[in-house]
Amino acid sequence: MPDILKARAARRSVRIWCAAGSTGQEPYSLAMCLKEMGAALAGWRVEIVATDLSQEVLEKSKAGIYSQFEVQRGLPIQLLVKYFKQSGEFWQVSPELRAMVQHRQLNLLHDFSQLGTFDVIFCRNVLIYFDQDTKINIFNRLARLMEADGFLVLGAAETVVGLTDTFKPLPERRGLYRPSGVRAPLAMP
Repeated sequence: MPDILKARAARRSVRIWCAAGSTGQEPYSLAMCLKEMGAALAGWRVEIVATDLSQEVLEKSKAGIYSQFEVQRGLPIQLLVKYFKQSGEFWQVSPELRAMVQHRQLNLLHDFSQLGTFDVIFCRNVLIYFDQDTKINIFNRLARLMEADGFLVLGAAETVVGLTDTFKPLPERRGLYRPSGVRAPLAMP
């Protein structure tokens, strides 16, 4: 984020896409991290777009309600107390954080160019379900939606290496990639 904030200082806005936002843990974790930056983002327009194929998981994400088991998996207690309200056995994300995330149903196999451009795209743990040609196609289309100095974040079991030249890995930053400037031919799904 420090690199993105420095690069976006003049326009004071940042757009982040969670391409497989599922039930919301990733987009809300990002929202918490950004809120924790406090004054560094004061006056900034921060947009987090969470998409998923399943309307059912998007509804769970919008509600922002999680079990004790879900919130204790990696969420520091200070953030739990600060950004969640307990209701019986469940915890709900604060309205302030829920308002930071836009939810949209989207199939990565279809055209997603209408989403606009992003500074950071999280596409974690979803591409493992696709064949090689589909992955290449998705990577090439993701590259077209990314700012030239943006970042692509993939899951631990995913890589662009050997599939496409549109992104280059960041040395010693596993799962983090930057656009290479190479534009692959556009092939629609």
